[in-house]
Amino acid sequence: MTEAHYLNGGILLAMPGMGDERFDHAVIAMCVHDENGALGIGVGAILPGVTLHGLLADTGIPTGVAPDAPIHAGGPVEQQRGFVLHSPEWNGPGTLPVSDQWSLSASLEVLRAIAEGRGPAHWLVALGYAGWGAGQLEGEMRQHGWYAAAGKAEVLFDTAAEMRWRATWKGEGIDPAHLVAATGRA
Repeated sequence: MTEAHYLNGGILLAMPGMGDERFDHAVIAMCVHDENGALGIGVGAILPGVTLHGLLADTGIPTGVAPDAPIHAGGPVEQQRGFVLHSPEWNGPGTLPVSDQWSLSASLEVLRAIAEGRGPAHWLVALGYAGWGAGQLEGEMRQHGWYAAAGKAEVLFDTAAEMRWRATWKGEGIDPAHLVAATGRA
């Protein structure tokens, strides 16, 4: 696989009937994808009862001007670990520029900046991540588990979490109502 085929900055969509209910209608913002594996942040589901103000209180950061935003279910790996997907104009310690659409930060500095009103213009917070070992994601894609879509900031930052799966398919020119849970074999 050449670098041109890596999914960094794209959005991974779970195909209907992929067989892993943890990823039913999953929308994953892909942040790292290379020969060593892949890491993405789930942005299609909200953690019930978990909010930014609660997370800030747990980390000892005053809420300041931060809105009490919902926290996303980032994925099944390290669910106690926080990540912030944000617009790329903000850069702090440990920020990973993913694309011209978004960056990824995992330090408390980005949360402090948001609370103080000096953070990124657009952001969302998630706990956990989705991860794949070397070649694992490619294998799952060959088995029709995932669809790689273009990454669009408006899907991440301007679309409600529960609408992102459908909105991303529509952005690809695909009506998700026409998707089926089974594929043929030749």
